[in-house]
Amino acid sequence: MAGPGAAEQRWLQAAREFARRALPDGEGPRGTEPPLLDLVLRRLRGAGGGDLPLGYSFISISDLLHQQRVPCCSHLTWSTNEFKDWAQQGQGALPMQNALPRSYLILVAYLTDGRQENEEKLANGCLYVKDNTGIIPCELLHLELEWLGSLFLFPSWSYIPQTDESAAGYVEILVDPVPVNLPKKVPDTIPVTYPASAKPLLTSRIPCKRRSKLTVAGELVRRGPLLCIRHKSFFFLFLKCFISAVWVPVLVQKPNQLTWHHSLQLGQRYTITGLSMSSLKKSGQKIFVTGVSSCLLPYCAEQVGEQQLGNSCQGESTQLSSLETAEKLSDSLELGVKEKRPGSTKESKIISYVGTVTKILNVQAGLFLLDDKVCLCLAYQQLLSSARGLRPGARVELIDIHLLQKPLVSFPFIVLGACLSSTVVLKSFSRLSTPYQASASSGNLYLQLLFRYNLDMPHYLWLVSLLETFEERFSCFFGCRRLLLSSKQNPRAAEKFLVPLLQAAVPDRKEARDIYDEILGEAHQCPLQKYLTMTPPCQAPFLSAVCCVAEQKSWECFSPSQLLSPVEAQHMGTQELNRRLAWSYCTLSAGSFQPRLILLGVLRTSSRSSSLQLQDKSSILPCVISHKNGSPFAHTALIGSLLQVENYQLVVERFFQTDFPSWEHLENLDHVREKKYSVYVQFYFEDVQVLHAPEEQIQKSLRSGNGSSLRRKHGSSLTSKLETPEAKMLKLEDPKPNTHGAENCQGGQSSTGRTSCVSRIFLVTQKEGLMLRNYQLPRKEDGEGPELQRSFQATVLWLGKPQLWSHPREIGNLPELKETDCDEEDMTQQYALLLFMGKSLRWFPFLHRDGLYRFIVPCCSDLEVFHKLCLPPVPEKFLSRSFCPLCLPVQDTWHLQHEMWISCLPERQLAARSVLTGMEQRISSIPEVLSNGFTGSLVSFSGEIVERTLCASPKNEKPSVTAGLQKQKGILLASDHSVKLSVSVAPGSPAVVDIYIASTYLQHLWGLLPGAKVLFQNLERKISRFHNVYCTYIASSCVSIIALPTSYLPLSSSSAGETSPPSLVFLSHLQSHLQHLSQARILCHVSYVLTLSLQWVCSLCSSIFKEGRCTRDSPPCPSNIGVRQASARVLVEDGTGEALVLCRNQHVAAILGLSLLDWEALQNCVQSRGSVSIQHEEATGVGCVEEPEDFIACYLRSLCRSPLICRLILLDFSLDRKPSKILQPAPLQLRNFRCGEVEFVSQVGPRLSLLCLNVEEVEQDALSYLNSKRIKRTSSYC
Repeated sequence: MAGPGAAEQRWLQAAREFARRALPDGEGPRGTEPPLLDLVLRRLRGAGGGDLPLGYSFISISDLLHQQRVPCCSHLTWSTNEFKDWAQQGQGALPMQNALPRSYLILVAYLTDGRQENEEKLANGCLYVKDNTGIIPCELLHLELEWLGSLFLFPSWSYIPQTDESAAGYVEILVDPVPVNLPKKVPDTIPVTYPASAKPLLTSRIPCKRRSKLTVAGELVRRGPLLCIRHKSFFFLFLKCFISAVWVPVLVQKPNQLTWHHSLQLGQRYTITGLSMSSLKKSGQKIFVTGVSSCLLPYCAEQVGEQQLGNSCQGESTQLSSLETAEKLSDSLELGVKEKRPGSTKESKIISYVGTVTKILNVQAGLFLLDDKVCLCLAYQQLLSSARGLRPGARVELIDIHLLQKPLVSFPFIVLGACLSSTVVLKSFSRLSTPYQASASSGNLYLQLLFRYNLDMPHYLWLVSLLETFEERFSCFFGCRRLLLSSKQNPRAAEKFLVPLLQAAVPDRKEARDIYDEILGEAHQCPLQKYLTMTPPCQAPFLSAVCCVAEQKSWECFSPSQLLSPVEAQHMGTQELNRRLAWSYCTLSAGSFQPRLILLGVLRTSSRSSSLQLQDKSSILPCVISHKNGSPFAHTALIGSLLQVENYQLVVERFFQTDFPSWEHLENLDHVREKKYSVYVQFYFEDVQVLHAPEEQIQKSLRSGNGSSLRRKHGSSLTSKLETPEAKMLKLEDPKPNTHGAENCQGGQSSTGRTSCVSRIFLVTQKEGLMLRNYQLPRKEDGEGPELQRSFQATVLWLGKPQLWSHPREIGNLPELKETDCDEEDMTQQYALLLFMGKSLRWFPFLHRDGLYRFIVPCCSDLEVFHKLCLPPVPEKFLSRSFCPLCLPVQDTWHLQHEMWISCLPERQLAARSVLTGMEQRISSIPEVLSNGFTGSLVSFSGEIVERTLCASPKNEKPSVTAGLQKQKGILLASDHSVKLSVSVAPGSPAVVDIYIASTYLQHLWGLLPGAKVLFQNLERKISRFHNVYCTYIASSCVSIIALPTSYLPLSSSSAGETSPPSLVFLSHLQSHLQHLSQARILCHVSYVLTLSLQWVCSLCSSIFKEGRCTRDSPPCPSNIGVRQASARVLVEDGTGEALVLCRNQHVAAILGLSLLDWEALQNCVQSRGSVSIQHEEATGVGCVEEPEDFIACYLRSLCRSPLICRLILLDFSLDRKPSKILQPAPLQLRNFRCGEVEFVSQVGPRLSLLCLNVEEVEQDALSYLNSKRIKRTSSYC
């Protein structure tokens, strides 16, 4: 084992190697140690009591930067106990943080301001330590100016690397360094001028004679922050007279003097030499300015002598100064009177504060948390030091700081704001191993917008919250630089988002901030002086928060009694009642949230859900996008773009499982057993602002307009700019190439083939819905058996031949159409059936009928790629390929690009357009679909949804299909439910068709809301046994939203409850309108009541409910809740014909003319009997006949025969489409009528079967008015 002498020799050898590499001097004569190393060793022996610190090793600046990855500290002279005490004291404020780990390193370097390295770049007032290997910033608590340029031994220091490993850290000098070769200066006697004598020179209006430079001595009362304006760094200091309050400002702006900022300490006395006077350009105010030869010296009374100024100049200047001060004071008071508005603003308090940094809230915004309760804002001072030293655990002193209480409603802390007159002093460094986050002074969007709009503190904190959330949400997609770093020529996404909001929030913003008046003004004025507590005008939260708040609001506004009318609900059984509540929706707009909510998201298309989505870091939000002109949304170029939407409709679909026993329990929400939600948003593309696009060309094109309307004006030139394939090919969902089925076009390619691509144009003639189909992917070797694949297919027409391009950016503007043969017979041979499975399902929301699209096969040069991948849909021995299009599986790596619509083809391609238009799928009208002469089984039409109802699935539905589809994830409705959509041409139109959609298909159908205009394609038209026409959604069906509900539009009032009454008609005129009748109104006379039935049924099994229990015995029913039901058939006539009207429940009471109390009493009497029925002699036996001794039946019979019932009423009705036989148009028949003793014979038609919707009594005035309308209508028919 080697002795101490050998260890010391090895240590000295390492020291020599360090000196040769890091210190500038070479070796001395005869191989002795370099002179600087000799001095360093002497300082080390002095610090260690004569011994060398053999346990420590030298480290150069280069090694410190590249080898030290974690924070550390080194204390050369401390013992272990001293270090532990020091570390424990630092953990007192933040006990959860770890102390700085101790390293045994010796740092020897020069202290410099960096001007020797790069005077233009590094002369910014910052301090550095350097040696021959490198340079690194440093921070000191105490600095003597004569230290600059000298070599030092640093006994105690800390190295703090940046959180970003690609950037350098900095060194904190914990105690004063030990000079190695500090030169000594002999002081000379200096003549000085004190502030009381120098002040008149600054206020004089008469220029004094040219004099030599001044030397001013005084006490430092204020030190301004280090600023950089127009690439010039400077700061102000203020010297006060020793015996009075007179002070003078001094501007320090020379590069070699900026380090004075570190050495100046408040309350100390200094002498500054070589001062001259200058005036500011804007205000003309005079100040003292340092020169190149100026020096900062500590004041020593023995080394100075007072220099007297001329009396005449001094006296006259003083007098003018007093006049000017009085004038300024008067202006200030007058200004104060104008701006004073009682109760409008608050005045901030100016205080001093000492605290510990406990958290860095946002270093780029200059926000730090002190003592876990106060927010320090340094944004109004430029952080040219990049916030070095302001780590959690550091202690700061704040002088003349502004105290603002609750400047922003949503901000949780009291704010201390530092203006340009405030002083921030770092009192001690942090002893904790907390990270260092550097603030950027250039390209800092926080500070740029703050100074551009001269924001006050409330608006700035709101700006910070928006920008913080924006960066956190989307930096993972685009990176911080693309989002935040902006320029005047190229504003980034964050600036595009924030600038309009700031312009709207501060439209009357003040003039640009006058920093010189803020620093030098006698009366203090700054943006922090006055403020008003602000409520944020808008918010842009995470999408996950949007969904949560939307679900919460949807639950809060959920009211079963509002969804179901109590008049209807009291007659529903338990099963029907809960089914009607199983699916409902709630719509929210931007104004439904406080503050107003702005939606931001990256537009994505998912192969899992096959829907458009807005996405951020937290979540995804499905979206439905439409055009205001009715064209579908197909902008594939926008995939990957960052969108902003302020006008939208947020839809919350509620899927609840409830067990309400009856309508009387609807207010008790405890019966809601399970709650599920589906949240999506729908908006118009015209209301979208693109904040960031894959290419700037896309964004420029979108600014000029949008939608297919632009395409009609500009033709294909806009398409090429709007949908550049190069920009979109990088936004595919899975960048990994899929080699299946494409070996022939991807194998063995040269370097040219890596960028070449093949494209082909096609027209979509038919698109089918998304569902499970019997397409089987090739079985893997270790996989299970084949299963049904979720897919969709589209029939397309190839246009032209495949094109080869050397690069995607060279793809032209539809060259295939120029060579397309316009012969319709030849074009029919170009049909193909595209099969989309797997990741190609992402193109489902972009593919629409009548659209021209282009397939782009990247990294391919084989023009036969589309032909080689085609497969016959069935074996050739069963079906000739000439009569069936080939099936082409779309590969995952192919890119789809929308070109234009058929209607937008330019004039030079009119021939091709005429042929293609002839091949379009026919769109029928709803009256055509309802007509008896319609013969097609598959129909396509558009209409507006007037009602959406959840009902039981048809009993004849195939169970195998339902079972297979129920395996899909995301189906929130039970499989025994289906949705009925009532669709009409327009609200109030008599032509209404019902569309039934199984619940298993609803997973991919968004936006089916009342009021939405929808294009339905390939629905199956059916006729019921009651001769009703309806449609069902099948495997070949497809749905497209072409217009959002009208309630989506801003400032539009809801039409609910304001619909006009039905038109007044005659019964004789209904024969020719049976198929198209929706509802109408007649003025008629009640002839008599044919049948009347009142009963109580069980809410569970619908058996008769009698005396408080269900009468079903086998098996016994446990229900103890009954539901009352009533029905009546009434014969009415209006003078032109007769009709049988079916009345139910509350309408029975209206027909009988009973009041609410009488009706309730009658129902209570029926409850003890279970049911009561009567019938007129004319009616055939239906229902049960009352017993003779039943007084309730006798009462009802006498009531039905009473003349009070045979009266004029106003009846709203619809056609009863479910009698035993629908009456078809028939010839008139002769009928006998008797009035008293006179008998009449008249021709009448067969009795119509009507369903009562409403009954109104007719007053005398109303009767006269209605008769006049009848007379006018009769004359018009004649």
